[in-house]
Amino acid sequence: MKKVYARPKYLKKVHFHYCPGCGHSIVHRLVCELAEEMKIQDKLIGIPPPGCSVFTYNYIDTDFVESAHGRGAAVATGIKRACPEALVFTYQGDGDIAAIGTGETIHAANRGEKITAIFINNAVYGMTGGQMAPTTLIDMKTTTSPFGREKDIEGFPIKLSEMVALTKGAVYIERTTVNSPAGIKKTKKAIKKAFQVQMDNLGYSLVEILSPCPTNWKMREIDSWKWIDEVMVNEYPPGVIKDTTNEQKKKKPKKKGKKKK
Repeated sequence: MKKVYARPKYLKKVHFHYCPGCGHSIVHRLVCELAEEMKIQDKLIGIPPPGCSVFTYNYIDTDFVESAHGRGAAVATGIKRACPEALVFTYQGDGDIAAIGTGETIHAANRGEKITAIFINNAVYGMTGGQMAPTTLIDMKTTTSPFGREKDIEGFPIKLSEMVALTKGAVYIERTTVNSPAGIKKTKKAIKKAFQVQMDNLGYSLVEILSPCPTNWKMREIDSWKWIDEVMVNEYPPGVIKDTTNEQKKKKPKKKGKKKK
């Protein structure tokens, strides 16, 4: 019988603490699959900040360094500069990377730091009770915006990926989803490319992943997956936002070989 499913080698055999229908566990699995397929587990160093994903190190069998809220890019920068041979990635929610972490993220991208950011966007603060986040959509209800987000009061949703793409140091930015098999395949491909950008020493890379949060959206799991396709993608359209990998490769000086006598 052909095996079509198996636990990734580097996914620890423990129960996830995530709510049913949450996308975090799917992304964890993808990172573990890539660690095995790309043979990079011994080089991987993850940076999980406070938030729903604070216990990422309990699930992925690789090195992790915890960071303060919003400081993932700063910690990742320090580790990458101290250990340039490492493959360093941050794993951040929208309440972290697009709120308190905006400054660190924008400047790390602008400097072209050779790090990778995995950005989980569920448009809400998940762990602390479903408060409005910088990415919360207009008219979207949360515990702190029970009548829906109003643009004249709270402003518009932050499109962090588009902001990061404006910096010269950002090489590869893509937005994907994990609410369907097709979306999950694209997400894995995007994370793989982001890791490769770092391995090729080209610059900063970021993958934004639209992820369901049934608990705080107050929806059934299947309804939350549909909501991403029917509503969320209108504000955050999936696709490649920036890709200058080919240009960066052309700029890299070629290694000079030894002259023949």
